Amino acid sequence: MFDNPDTIFLVVVNHEEQYSIWPIDREIPLGWNPVGKEGNKQECLDYIEEVWTDMRPLSLRKKMDELKKQFQH
Repeated sequence: MFDNPDTIFLVVVNHEEQYSIWPIDREIPLGWNPVGKEGNKQECLDYIEEVWTDMRPLSLRKKMDELKKQFQH
């Protein structure tokens, strides 16, 4: 299914702002939400590469920002 060139995918994101693709005809797993982009596998992967510029999970980015602020004082 993931290697079928005719499969249409949705781009999905989780609460940690991590992206993935999911076949449009399958139920999206719990914890993931569509972002409004669909297309063939390569189109979706290209979209993710464009928008997901920071691969760190949201919780890690927040923690690192907190630590940075602590050391600046």
